[in-house]
Amino acid sequence: MQFEFNSSEPIYRQVAEQIEDAIASGGFEEGAQIPSTTEISKEFHINPATVLKGMNIAVSKQLIEKRRGLGMFVKQGARQRIVEAKRDGFFDAFIVNLVREARNLNISEEELLDLVKRGYSQ
Repeated sequence: MQFEFNSSEPIYRQVAEQIEDAIASGGFEEGAQIPSTTEISKEFHINPATVLKGMNIAVSKQLIEKRRGLGMFVKQGARQRIVEAKRDGFFDAFIVNLVREARNLNISEEELLDLVKRGYSQ
């Protein structure tokens, strides 16, 4: 984990994103325990309440779960939920605009698919 303390993005959101990225990349496996609030706050000199707020975001996204007296663990299916959310975001951020721009340029669906295939072959 690494944090940008000079970023405009709040640290608690960075904590949530770092946890999400670690799950997506396999750094935190499903069912595995993740570092505690105290461990993260001490290692990175972050207020424990800030770390907890970030962890609670991951809990609300059904990525991790609290086990009383044991810590935080990655939930089963967390990686798949992340991939699905990223795919949805990819569609909204890129595909919708790509299709809109293709229509503005009078590029047909077939031509657009050919361009995408050409992009894959590079």
